[in-house]
Amino acid sequence: MLFRIEPGSAVPLGDQIAARVRRAIADGEVAPGDRLPAARALSDSLGINIHTVLRGYQRLRDEGMIELRRGRGAMVLDAPNTQARARLLDRVETLVADARGLGLTDEEVLALVRTGMGMGTEVSPT
Repeated sequence: MLFRIEPGSAVPLGDQIAARVRRAIADGEVAPGDRLPAARALSDSLGINIHTVLRGYQRLRDEGMIELRRGRGAMVLDAPNTQARARLLDRVETLVADARGLGLTDEEVLALVRTGMGMGTEVSPT
């Protein structure tokens, strides 16, 4: 897996790392049970602080994408919905970025999502 970061981006580096891993999981580039690069090795190769990499990995852990074990590193969770969840979170991240690009507030985005939640849920008569 190739990591590329944009130091000048408004997106924090840890979030960029999390997004790259999430996309790799969503695309099947990284499979459940696969190990991610060691945080120290990744930080050295990217020229960033190890804590930045760990923040990205911790975000993925909090999202239920990976498992972190001291001394054993980070591993993609072997759960039935890991890949589907990664695809969903990737789309959510795109939605939020697009909305912010349009100048919408977080509250306006949430209102749009709530409105959209009611779409397509009606049962059609048979």
